[in-house]
Amino acid sequence: MNWSDRTFQLFANVGCLIVMAITLCVVFILLPCVDTSGVNLRFASYYGDHMVLQKSPERAVLWGYGPEGAQVTVSLSGPIKQKTSPVNVTKGIWRVTLDPVKAGGPYSVKAATQSSMATLKDVWFGDVWLCGGQSNMYFKTSQIFNASEELALAAKYPHVRIFMAALNLSETEQTDLIQVELPWTVPTASVFPGSLADFSAVCWLFGRYMYEFLKYPIGLVESCWGGTPVEAWSSPRALQQCGLQRTRESPKDRNSVLWNAMIHPMLNMTIKGAIWYQGEENADYHQDKYNCSFPAMIDDWRMAFHQGSEGQTAIDFPFGFVQLSTYKKDSTDDGFPNIRWHQTADVGFVPNPRMQRTFMAVALDLPDITSPYGTIHPRDKQDVAYRLTLGARAVAYNEKDVSFLGPFPSQILSSRMYVNITFNQSVSVTYSKDIFEICCSGIQAPCGPKSFWVPAPITQWGPTTVQLSASLCPPSDEVAAVRYAWRDWPCDFKACPIYSASGILPAPPFIFNRYPDKGNIWKSY
Repeated sequence: MNWSDRTFQLFANVGCLIVMAITLCVVFILLPCVDTSGVNLRFASYYGDHMVLQKSPERAVLWGYGPEGAQVTVSLSGPIKQKTSPVNVTKGIWRVTLDPVKAGGPYSVKAATQSSMATLKDVWFGDVWLCGGQSNMYFKTSQIFNASEELALAAKYPHVRIFMAALNLSETEQTDLIQVELPWTVPTASVFPGSLADFSAVCWLFGRYMYEFLKYPIGLVESCWGGTPVEAWSSPRALQQCGLQRTRESPKDRNSVLWNAMIHPMLNMTIKGAIWYQGEENADYHQDKYNCSFPAMIDDWRMAFHQGSEGQTAIDFPFGFVQLSTYKKDSTDDGFPNIRWHQTADVGFVPNPRMQRTFMAVALDLPDITSPYGTIHPRDKQDVAYRLTLGARAVAYNEKDVSFLGPFPSQILSSRMYVNITFNQSVSVTYSKDIFEICCSGIQAPCGPKSFWVPAPITQWGPTTVQLSASLCPPSDEVAAVRYAWRDWPCDFKACPIYSASGILPAPPFIFNRYPDKGNIWKSY
């Protein structure tokens, strides 16, 4: 864990003392079972002026607080008008689901009882994306390469709106956010606290790039915290599926504490999808379970948002994520390579049968050796976000003929002297003597991290093929496995050996065992 995540840790420890000291007060303010006879009519914490609500065909959900037993009517005025049937305030909470509204605005949204009114102004309808994870998602727009130029562009995107949940923990599921860090905001070039400069760079850039494609409003909701494992963001239901009852003692690492405080409160919100950048913390914590815990979290979030929005958020809403970038150059530790593989449920690419309607940005070729925020925090978030948008266009918006996957093996042929890999698309290849490795074995069994791995230099290549030398295997052994880019820091910036023919999309890391051979893509000459 580097200095930046330790800073988050210190913040968490201090913050946890404050949270625990006021927990009783907070809980009794937020839970819907309190005496609400004197409560004013208001919207829940994450509704506000300048917000984006989910457009049609989905229906936006609105909810808030009011005097017990009062009747609340919600009306919409703007390009179209709409008025809901009255709903009763029950246990202090009212809730309505609007009819579908097409992209556009601005609107005023009014919730009214006989004696009071609450109003949201400058509301737009578009697509709402949730952005979660740890410090690389939390990484600020002011910290990226060319930050001043990026911030200067903000005024050109007034319909990309941003919102940030504050960093809070809870041992129980919260009904509403404990605190809001940044209310819904129209982005500006300001570098003052509470502006785009402090907002997630990956989230902002993804939203800005998607706006260029979609040409209608985008709402971005940031809810992330540095140095946190996937277990903290997962519900007890999801963790139980993977046998993860044990928890860390660190306050922000405890099972479900961020699910409870920073995800569960937003389940009523109708969203289009989510993007995620996390996994570094799990490189040394429940690493071997990540191939279960990460897909299980995705499945559980989908189910929970679908139910929380009464079916408006899709049960299989699109979920994009960033495959881990780099941390330690020349490291021989398998932590990052293993997590990258586990991020795909050990398939190597997404979407796949276990992880449907997902998309992934490969980032192992974007290291930053001079990052002042630590090498674990590369500053090039523009390429990360661009690669995410390619996946979103294909998976979330069903755009045809958009390339979003790098080359991946479709067949492996081997002999005593060579390994020939055929990829599923045309490739752009640069020579490397050691980014490919082969496992030499005298037994017909799968290879593991402790097996005998040797470099396999590239000897030649064609439009879709790469040939590797197997000459470093002893004569008594055969090639039993091959792996690609299986190290923490496999190549310099945008200089990995295998890319798509366009040179834009890097091949993801992969590992293939020859045995067992049932259903394998591996063949012998």
